[in-house]
Amino acid sequence: MKLVVIGFGQCGGRVADEFARLNRRARSYRRIEIVTGAFAVNTDAADLSGLSTIRPDYRHRILIGGRKTGGHGVGKINELGAEIAREDSDKIIDAIRSTRRFFESDAFLLIAASAGGTGSGAIPIMTQLIKERYGDKPVYNIIVLPFEHEETTEERTIYNSAVCLKSVNSVADAIILIDNQRYIRKDSSLRNNMAQINALIVEPFYNLLCAGEEKKRKHIGARMLDAGDIIQTLVGWTVIGYGKSLLPLIRLPFEQRRDFRKKSTATHKGIQAMDGAMSELSLKCNPQDANRALYLLAAPAKEMNMDLIKELGDYLKDLAPKAIIRNGDYPREKGMLDVTVILSELNTVEKVRDYYNISASLIPTIKERQKEIKSKLGEIEDASKDIPSLL
Repeated sequence: MKLVVIGFGQCGGRVADEFARLNRRARSYRRIEIVTGAFAVNTDAADLSGLSTIRPDYRHRILIGGRKTGGHGVGKINELGAEIAREDSDKIIDAIRSTRRFFESDAFLLIAASAGGTGSGAIPIMTQLIKERYGDKPVYNIIVLPFEHEETTEERTIYNSAVCLKSVNSVADAIILIDNQRYIRKDSSLRNNMAQINALIVEPFYNLLCAGEEKKRKHIGARMLDAGDIIQTLVGWTVIGYGKSLLPLIRLPFEQRRDFRKKSTATHKGIQAMDGAMSELSLKCNPQDANRALYLLAAPAKEMNMDLIKELGDYLKDLAPKAIIRNGDYPREKGMLDVTVILSELNTVEKVRDYYNISASLIPTIKERQKEIKSKLGEIEDASKDIPSLL
């Protein structure tokens, strides 16, 4: 599957940068192209300068709202971010259109953090405009949810998240939810944590996108999972997970390949990888709420068999009994067995519902606070009305 990737705001731009790095890795090691164009859109010039892989020209790192923000961001005001995106949308559309291999793309992937200003404001606007312009290609969103400490210290974080999620849900074909808190490493420095989180967010997409683009016969699975399967799976609220198990790199010459213990171990490794993928889903959810699901098994060809595929399918069916399940195998990895899982068309997402409920209760408080500020400012003006001015 080939994607046009567009990141909005600081977080979205950095995750898009990771997708560009993933594409470079696929080109170098597999001779496969999975990203036809990677773009970063921001109102802050410094954030655009901090990227490393996306091309540094103005068509790939797009500064919007320069007149209104002076290149210094919107300060978490997502209404302003939406307004700027609407005004400067032609810059973004023109950059997409100029992508050399644009018409090979299967879908758009737009990325933003829900809590910020530029990203959360711009992503619903651009999703809607791109869908109107390119109706034949699905438009997917990756929405990165805030850390717990951001939710508890900043009311605007929850309000922005609720507004962003409601807005994108009405226009995007699918919203892949990423909970930052599930990827955090307490002992790492802030810079390392952010870089590691971005890499972990993107890693599950590597085999998923590469599998359908393979050209060499030995790397094409018995049941190939391609863009059609992914498009039919991704609908509405979605989560993604990735798990892996290490395999012995070298087999001794005298080892029996048909030993029953070896076969049992391979099946156990597969279940272990599936269990890892389900426990590391990008957002906590109930798999029973999923109406669509997909899993991709990637391993050396000799390690995959019908028993393993059946066990994995039964395992996922037990967890998500209502889901239509699609699957595929990808004979590629060496010394490793890994499983990518997608649960989509979720009936309910507790985290999203909580954002809506908390935000609804916050709106009257925010309005009351604004009234108090205006009232106090009026009192100061009244107190100074008898004082002469030099202006």
